[in-house]
Amino acid sequence: MRRSGTVSLMKKFAALLLTIASFAYAADDSAARKQELLWQKLEHGVETLDSGLDGVMGVAILDLTTGREWMYHANEVFPTASTIKLAVLTELYHQQELSLQGKTGAAKLTDMYTVRKEDLAPDSAILDNLTPGVTVLTNRDLAAAVVAVSDNSASNILTNRLGMARINTMLDGLNLKQTRMRRLMMDLEAAKQGRENVATPHELVLLLQAIYQNKLFRPELTQDLLNLLSTPKSSSIPRLLPEDLKIANKPGELFGVRCDAGIVFVPKHPFAIAIMTTYDRDGRAAEQTISQVALLAWRLFDTLSVSSEYGRAMAAH
Repeated sequence: MRRSGTVSLMKKFAALLLTIASFAYAADDSAARKQELLWQKLEHGVETLDSGLDGVMGVAILDLTTGREWMYHANEVFPTASTIKLAVLTELYHQQELSLQGKTGAAKLTDMYTVRKEDLAPDSAILDNLTPGVTVLTNRDLAAAVVAVSDNSASNILTNRLGMARINTMLDGLNLKQTRMRRLMMDLEAAKQGRENVATPHELVLLLQAIYQNKLFRPELTQDLLNLLSTPKSSSIPRLLPEDLKIANKPGELFGVRCDAGIVFVPKHPFAIAIMTTYDRDGRAAEQTISQVALLAWRLFDTLSVSSEYGRAMAAH
């Protein structure tokens, strides 16, 4: 009888545990469903913005905490404009990593360059104002000019020093087959021949994820590159977001093209985002659309970062 009573008690205890687990599962499932509604609202908001854009837009968002991806025309190939410089900067830090590993022929951040008049390209707000044959810069100085004012001369010099083929090989190593650097900045003849710099929004966020996850270089180099990309600049992603929010991004623009891609460091919930537009009839309107899409994404991640599983805000937005 005693054994029978013990067995009965154990069965009741097991049933109680199953009931508790069922309630917990139901609560988790309910929380997941409510969060899914937030993502659906984001989708609706982006679709609404896209319907008002006189052009074509693609968006990719990647949750760097969970790995969740949200895509909107994100595998379409777009011209990158200066956003391709993100690949140039990544390869610079990749070669710095290789040099630290003792590999020969790799560029270093500290390699020196003397400004030459023949290297200057249009839209180079910094290098155009330096003295050829006198001013000496490091590769990292050139990278800073690329980020701060998207200096085309600095970008071209780095591309030639790194090697365009090696930039594309780095992208191949990350399986980013649609992101290609095919010409230097302001090479209009190459563009007319179809040698355009291109990418997809999806591949740009995957490149940002690879940087964030230290896949190409050690953490201290990752931190230095992200800090560099966080330099205040004229760009669309940060425009409507809190001023104190860290955003590591690289915008780009050409006639009919506006792009921006970066990491938005929402506390406890950072995300990567790439927004690309083309066939734009109004560049300023396209920039405003990019800013509004970034605002929608930030609101979602900011809400998730401060909320409990039930949606209660546990901290101020």
